[in-house]
Amino acid sequence: MTLSIQPTTAPNVEEFLKLPETKPASEYFNSKVSQKPMPRGEHSTLQSSLVTAINKIAKPQKIAYAFPELSCTFQGRSIVPDIAVFEWQRIPLDAKGRIANKFEISPDWIIEILSPEQSANRVIRKITFSIQNGAKLG
Repeated sequence: MTLSIQPTTAPNVEEFLKLPETKPASEYFNSKVSQKPMPRGEHSTLQSSLVTAINKIAKPQKIAYAFPELSCTFQGRSIVPDIAVFEWQRIPLDAKGRIANKFEISPDWIIEILSPEQSANRVIRKITFSIQNGAKLG
């Protein structure tokens, strides 16, 4: 059974961030809260393969790091790309030098894997928004 949350209006991103987490993840975009579709086999396989391939090349050389399903909050929106890639020097760290729990910047590279039940226009708007706010590739 898949729980489906229809887009709802939330007052602002700060209020959205106080809501309980959902599975699959919810996003706040254009003043609306919507839940991502449940990943399926092909989607998960492709996502896992891409994350592994990117990290196999970029991580040892400290070039970049690929994060699956990472919440990124910036410019009044909170999105969860299928894969968010950050250049090594831009990965947020906490006071102890560990990877931070909150990423409040745009990824350098946003990867979305379009599922049959997703709106292509919505995915394109997320990618375009990210590029307009610092992403180098989508």
